[in-house]
Amino acid sequence: MVESLGMLTGSPWIYAVVALSVLLDVFLPLLPSGVLVITAATAAAAGSTTVAVAGAAGKVAQAQVREVPSLLLVMLCAFTASVLGDLVAFRLARRRDGRVARTIARSRRLTTAQERLGGALSAGGGVLVVIARFAPAGRSVVSLSAGVAHRRLKEFLPWSALAAVAWTGYSAGLGYLGGQWLGASWLGTAVSVLALFAAGSLAAYFIRRPGADPGAASPA
Repeated sequence: MVESLGMLTGSPWIYAVVALSVLLDVFLPLLPSGVLVITAATAAAAGSTTVAVAGAAGKVAQAQVREVPSLLLVMLCAFTASVLGDLVAFRLARRRDGRVARTIARSRRLTTAQERLGGALSAGGGVLVVIARFAPAGRSVVSLSAGVAHRRLKEFLPWSALAAVAWTGYSAGLGYLGGQWLGASWLGTAVSVLALFAAGSLAAYFIRRPGADPGAASPA
């Protein structure tokens, strides 16, 4: 798997894989979208990779063997896919057939999360939407809850875009800085991934604490 990821970061397909993973993880939170963004950003920190090869008459020449991804393109793909994924989930949850609402109602965990986050957009707690983007499954809960509650798109979209900017910038920044400080190695990637998980744990703690409940301030 490690070797496969290494080959992927040297291929143009990395952009499509990052975009698809970020797009779908609103429905499948277990997808390693953050890890992919960090891995691509760590590779971008390395610049072009070259090796020395022996040429004719014993001469040594430099031959480029692998290209690395563009950090800007990786971030653009991740940001665009994040906003699009949120909008798809939001639109599906707004449908009148009520399927998403019934699915949430069958899950105690989702119901509790919806109660905490469902009123964030209208109660002035939009910052909580940004924080939830870092928490495990927080993006899914926010997008689906906003749709089920029939929030207006102009209430939801700006916070979704801001959350995408924050998450993408943080993830790509971790990978790039980790690659600069520790080198484009798996050590740098691992440290960056741990920092991303730490942010997710902190965001989950903040959301779960009683004072973070926007519903306590005004009805959803």
